[in-house]
Amino acid sequence: MATTVKTAISIQKSLFEQAENLAQELNVSRSELFGLAIETFVKNHQNQMLLQEINKAYSDEPDTSEKIRLSKMRKQHRKVVRDKW
Repeated sequence: MATTVKTAISIQKSLFEQAENLAQELNVSRSELFGLAIETFVKNHQNQMLLQEINKAYSDEPDTSEKIRLSKMRKQHRKVVRDKW
């Protein structure tokens, strides 16, 4: 069983009331509802960070030597394909 930590938070009364109503609707305790909300928020944040890292990894352009090498590879590939067809 996971270890739990008791904490206190301060939120606007209207948000508290919405959370209370939702917890009753979902038949879960407020603590469970808040835990689920935080878990979802953390996972979304982690996914956003991962997406930023992926985008960063693919955003850089090849340097000049890579562009030259790719150009030569394309030319060679065209020759090979042209001879096969």
